[in-house]
Amino acid sequence: MLIGLLTAIAASICYGTGSVLQAVGSRRSARREAASGGLTERGGPSLASTAKAATTWEFVVGTVLDFIGFGLGALAARMLPLFLSQTVISANLVVTAVLSVRLLGIRLTRAEWTSIGVVCSALVLLASAAGAEGDGHTPVATHWWLLAVSLLLMAGGTVLVRLLGARAAILAGLLSGLGFGALGVGVRILGGVDPFDLGTLLADPALYAILVAGIGGMYLHTVALQIGSVNGATAALVVGETVLPGMVGVWWLGDASRPGLAWLAVLGFVLAVVGAVAVAWFGAPEGQEPEAGDAGEAPAPDVEPAAGAPALR
Repeated sequence: MLIGLLTAIAASICYGTGSVLQAVGSRRSARREAASGGLTERGGPSLASTAKAATTWEFVVGTVLDFIGFGLGALAARMLPLFLSQTVISANLVVTAVLSVRLLGIRLTRAEWTSIGVVCSALVLLASAAGAEGDGHTPVATHWWLLAVSLLLMAGGTVLVRLLGARAAILAGLLSGLGFGALGVGVRILGGVDPFDLGTLLADPALYAILVAGIGGMYLHTVALQIGSVNGATAALVVGETVLPGMVGVWWLGDASRPGLAWLAVLGFVLAVVGAVAVAWFGAPEGQEPEAGDAGEAPAPDVEPAAGAPALR
């Protein structure tokens, strides 16, 4: 349990640091593309601008940290109940919020600090109440269903985000979270891992669900960082990658709390999700964020957003 917790915490730190670095790179690219007209007609980033965001050094380093976090998170998902491993990993929101003060110049309000405190307290409750993880053995039909759902979420979500344009930040964050949640479930049920069997591994639909959900989730998360609040996008991601996998783990994979502490596990889980949503709700407006790392660079003109959407700057 302790090794699993430490692994999940390390994954959380990698993910949180990576998110902020990706946000720095994404926004620098988005400003340049806005100045050159590289937006869709609805004000969202084009595929080309999203690809360019991925070539900035900040984004590259952030992506490397994400891959390290993925490996650590996969180990944690095999050693802990999903409702605990996914929630601890989702605490990268705290890392993201704190680092964004330094790298993005965001000033956190008292309400945001309080919300972060709620998330941290909830994680302590969850760790105290978590019992043994389930064995993860499920019928092969479940693996096919996971692949189908992952394809539907990622493909359908990409189309919806492009249709909504600049208004899709929270939706993109939520869908990316659902993708990462499906990835966590796939890691838990993946066959051919223990003991290792390459043939079984390659024949398992869960492996391809992991690839689809991981790549699609990364793309949608990049879009969310380009067009919305880094804290808001990350908080939506937290909800997506925590709630559904936690429920799947309890209902289908045999995850459980310690005897007599189910109420504490439920309380910690609910507080963690509520705290994450509160960080998004109380998040600083985009106008308060200075353009980090662009000293001496002329600011790009504001882009007129769609109704109700934040401006790209």
